[in-house]
Parts: sequence; structure tokens; C-alpha cells
Amino acid sequence: MSSTSNTEQHSHTPLGTQLRRRKSIQAMANDAADNAGLGTLKRSLGVTQLVMISVGATLGTGILVILGSAVPVAGPAIWIAFVLAGITALLSAVSYAEMAGMVPVSGSSYSYSYATLGEGMAWVCGWCLVLEYAVSAAAVAVGAGSYVNQTLEIFGLALPQALAAGPGEGGIINLSALIVVILATLLLVRGARESALANTVMVIVKIAILVFFVVVAFTAFNAGNFAPLLPMGAAGVTGAASMVFFSYIGFDAASTAGEEAKNPQKDLPRAIMIAMVLVTAIYVLVAVAAIGAREWEWFADSEAALVQIVSEITGQKWIVLAFALASVIAIVSVVLTTLYGQTRILLSMGRDGLIPRFFAKVSPSTRTPVIGTYVTGAVVAIAASLIPLGQLAEATSIGTLFAFSLVGVSVIYLRKTQPDIPRTFRVPLYPVTPMLGIAACLFLMFNLAGITWLVFGIWMAVGAAIYLAYGRRNSRLGALDSKAYEAELNL
Repeated sequence: MSSTSNTEQHSHTPLGTQLRRRKSIQAMANDAADNAGLGTLKRSLGVTQLVMISVGATLGTGILVILGSAVPVAGPAIWIAFVLAGITALLSAVSYAEMAGMVPVSGSSYSYSYATLGEGMAWVCGWCLVLEYAVSAAAVAVGAGSYVNQTLEIFGLALPQALAAGPGEGGIINLSALIVVILATLLLVRGARESALANTVMVIVKIAILVFFVVVAFTAFNAGNFAPLLPMGAAGVTGAASMVFFSYIGFDAASTAGEEAKNPQKDLPRAIMIAMVLVTAIYVLVAVAAIGAREWEWFADSEAALVQIVSEITGQKWIVLAFALASVIAIVSVVLTTLYGQTRILLSMGRDGLIPRFFAKVSPSTRTPVIGTYVTGAVVAIAASLIPLGQLAEATSIGTLFAFSLVGVSVIYLRKTQPDIPRTFRVPLYPVTPMLGIAACLFLMFNLAGITWLVFGIWMAVGAAIYLAYGRRNSRLGALDSKAYEAELNL
């Protein structure tokens, strides 16, 4: 009996038993094939689009938005912080690549955890992914406001303070952030292929402006800006690495496209690895160029550091205008792809019954989860327009690191329990690599501030309450009797 034929009766499965229930990989594939009768997604994405989804969700966030707050923490060694965060992300990326080739569905690490650790940890992971994707989209959208204001200043204009920031920063609403999220939401509902095409164009623009920045910055390069390299000590570098890890979280976005990829088993692992290497190389290059162009203390007063550096070096308003506008486009790309990832994860959770089923309902005309996209976009828009960037960014990092560590655990579990299952990509140097990935994620988690842990604890408590009140009662897997569950597990 498959969970797709699950009855509506209330589950009487004991809580402890239900939390440990796993979904077989074949059952997930079967569920994805018909999406519980709620409409199916269209397989229209090739490896290039998948790479662009990951790059779109990743590239630009840390450099364009959070660089100004990270440099004062690490000093000239900010590039080392990016390397450290990149290595941590890469250790997780190889585990993602192995799991994506084995479990080609939309749920990303939520689905991987369901297949290995059971419903309880799957819910925890899914709840962390809400923190990763939805809150990330909101945090990045907040950063768009800085670049919009920078553009307006070229013409001697500026948004009124009431419309330039949320209540926590002396305003009423961050209008720029609100508009960015609304535009991304409207684009997403049109279709995966259409939004992927728009994202590809925006990613090309994004890479072009970062390359342009590097060229301009190197014309004013001063090697003396790198001394002393560690003014804040090693603790400053690790602290900054924990902050900028936020800028790597998009690499797993391709894994959320498992049901829309043409050849998911082969293309998902390739896309994840290509995107990871490309993004890390560009981040480090831009960070080195930025520090070479300006002393690290300069960044403390900069909200839109890169565009300010371009403005000061070139002195050409039209160049600054083009750069600022392209930066806004780059930020829209991040918001678009992170919202995309969030809606696909919610689709998987809705299909499993852990959240309302409307999140999994796919429109027959656009082949996208329209209702879920609108609901997600509305929540993200409200958060982006009212909550400051810093509070959002650090909360995102801790949820992401926890979800990444679970993927490493999933790889180890499946290698032990199902060693013969086909794998289109295998983690190198197993089991050292996934164990290092888990350790690196936990290390960065413990470097985050106490208030971030408090927010994370509250978030987890809210998630537990939602699961007990709704998810446990509506879980399709939990509603199966013991015999039906064993039959599904052995598919």
C-alpha cells in the first residue's frame, strides 16, 4: 500500500514510532510521479539551468549585501573567512551531490532525512529549510534597499526614511525589499522554465558586474591594505566565516529541482559541484580585490560597499548607475531562486501531509505550485519589509548549518544500510569527507552569537508545536497501519 492511497482517518500510531518512520526512496519516487493527485511538475530543466539556479541562489548575497558587516569582524583576512566557509560548504556539497543523485525529488535535505532518519528529523530539517530559504530571501531583499538608495543618490534623490527601512531601523516599511519579493513571486508563478530563463539572464549580468568590479578595484590595488592580516585574531576569521556562510546557502537550490530536472540522477550532482566551485572562486577574488582597493576599517561605514568603491575609483556617475542597477538585478536573482527552492520544499512537505495540502497543489496551466508560491511570497514580503538584515542573516546561517549536517548523516546512513543502491555520484574519501562536513557545520554553528541560538531554539520550539498540532495528525505516512507501512518501506 502506498501513501498515495492513504485514507483520511486519524493516525493512531504512537508518537515515538511515528517519529522514526522512514520513507523508502522508491516510495518517494512514486509519490513524486503523481504528487498525490495534486498535479505534477514539468521536467524542463537541463544541467545549465540547474547550475544557474544554484549560482543564482548563491552568488552575490555575501559580496553585495553582507560584506560590509563581515569585513570589520575579520579584517583583511575576510578572504580567508570566505575560503573557510567555502570549504565547509564544499564538504556538505559533495554529500548533497550523492543524495541528489539517489533521491531525485523536490524536497532536498528534507526528503533525504525522511529516507534515512525518519519523520521526526525530516520535520526538523524541513523546518530548518524554511529558515534557510524563506528567511534568506527576506534577508537578501532587505539588502536591495541599500543599492536602490545608492542609485537614487546619484541623482540627488533618496527614499524617505519611512519607506527605506522597517520599524527596527527607524522607518515604517522597506519598500524596496517589498517590491523585490513581489516581482520574484509573480515571475515564479509563470512557470519553472520561464523563471529559469529569467534567472539565467540575471546570473550572467551578476557575473559580469562582479568581474567588472574586480577589474576596477585592481586599478587601485594596495597590497599594504592586507597588513596586519589578522587584526581581530583567528577568532575574528572564524566568526566572519560563520557570518558569510550565509552567502553559500544557495548551492543546494538545484537539489530542490529534482522533479523538474530532465535527467536528475546525473544533472543534479553535476550542477551542485559546478556551482560550488564557481561561486567560491568568485567570492574570494572579489574579497581580495575589495580589500586591496580600500583599508578594512573603511567597510565599517559602508552599506553597499562594492558600488561605493566603484564610485570613488571611477568618479563616473553612469558607471555607478549601471553597477547599482545591475546589483539590484543580482539581488532579485537570489530572491527568485531562494523562493523557488522554498516553494518546492513546501510542496514535498505538503504532499506528505505535514503542512496543508494546498502547498503541494500544482496548477495544470503553469505547472507550478501557484497557491503555495503566493502564500510563501506574501510571508517573505512581510518579513523583508519589516525586519532588519542582520537579525535575518544570522538566523538563516544556523538553520542552514543544521540542515547541512543532517545531509552528511544521511549519506553515512545509506552507505551502511543500502550500500548496493545505484549512486550517480559518490562522496570522495568516504567516510572522512561527510564526517568532516558534519564537524565543520557544527563548528561554525557554535561560533554564532548566543542570541542567534536563542532565536533558533524558539524557532525549533514553534516548529515542534506545529508538528504536534498539525503534522503528526495529518501525516500520510503516520496514518498507515503497521502492515501497510512495512509494505511501503520495502518498495
